[in-house]
Amino acid sequence: MPPTLALHKAALDHIGPQLAALNLNLKVITFDGSGEFEIEGARVPAAEVSIDYLWFSRHINSDGNAAGAFEMALSCRHVGVLQTFNAGLDDPFYATIAARGTRICNSSAQAVAISEYVFGQVLNRFQPLATQRQLQAAREWRNTPFREIWRTRWLIVGYGPIGQALAQRLRAFDATVDVVRRSDAPVEPAARVGTADDLPRFLPDADVVVLACPLTAATRGMANDAFFAAVKKDAILVNIARGGLVEAAALTAALDSGRLGHAILDVFEPEPLAEDHAFWVHPGITVTAHTSFAGNGGPARWDQLFLENISRFAAGAALGQEVDPRIFSGG
Repeated sequence: MPPTLALHKAALDHIGPQLAALNLNLKVITFDGSGEFEIEGARVPAAEVSIDYLWFSRHINSDGNAAGAFEMALSCRHVGVLQTFNAGLDDPFYATIAARGTRICNSSAQAVAISEYVFGQVLNRFQPLATQRQLQAAREWRNTPFREIWRTRWLIVGYGPIGQALAQRLRAFDATVDVVRRSDAPVEPAARVGTADDLPRFLPDADVVVLACPLTAATRGMANDAFFAAVKKDAILVNIARGGLVEAAALTAALDSGRLGHAILDVFEPEPLAEDHAFWVHPGITVTAHTSFAGNGGPARWDQLFLENISRFAAGAALGQEVDPRIFSGG
């Protein structure tokens, strides 16, 4: 009996030819927003289905019912491997299904887009782009000095695919990179590597601090009063991870006191950000609507990750992007 691969019907519609070209021995079944699977032309309730490999592509959001896909997966008799398009796994669904023995592979496909987002936003702070446009409109010939990334020091908190993609690009700009992660073992191209205990030592040197770590019990609210008391005056904070990493009151106080130079926030808790939230109008905060992942290359990279991983699975090889289940218990 060949292994069962389940994927959204819309995903099969677009990736079917590439999947078929791999010539893998798989039984392919599909699902949509109904909570049922289509197997050999019949509709089958999730409670009657066992799946060896389940792909949550971006299409589970196509009908606005990602939560329905989560419920469907939890209703299945068994799910051996779940590959998801998400990078962050803080939704309780992932801990629940992992506790049932499902192996989870998350996504690195967002790393390129998010790292470029960070560069674009920081460059927008370093370079007077708005002023230059105003001068053009006024036909005023005036020099506009700007700050270079060269020789700036960046602190990346979290060193998964996003942090690594950012560090790679910073190397090309001759910036210095410090990294905070679970282990203090050296990694390229970081000048210094430490754990969360080293934040008070690293923060005073960083011109730009980028939060790229998972949201866990240990990291929730990590950007608090003590965090901002330690930051370099006029530093830029960029949060592309999860809104729960930052204490809103502490951030606002740091900005209002002139301690922090600017905050670039793409993630919030909860989302979407309420229309009357003070962040929208705060002069020290740039707000974007959880859009850092939305580069045009993301869909192709998601597909590539799936095709590579399903090939590994069929061959009995180690899977890419498989997460350690201990992350769900703080291990």
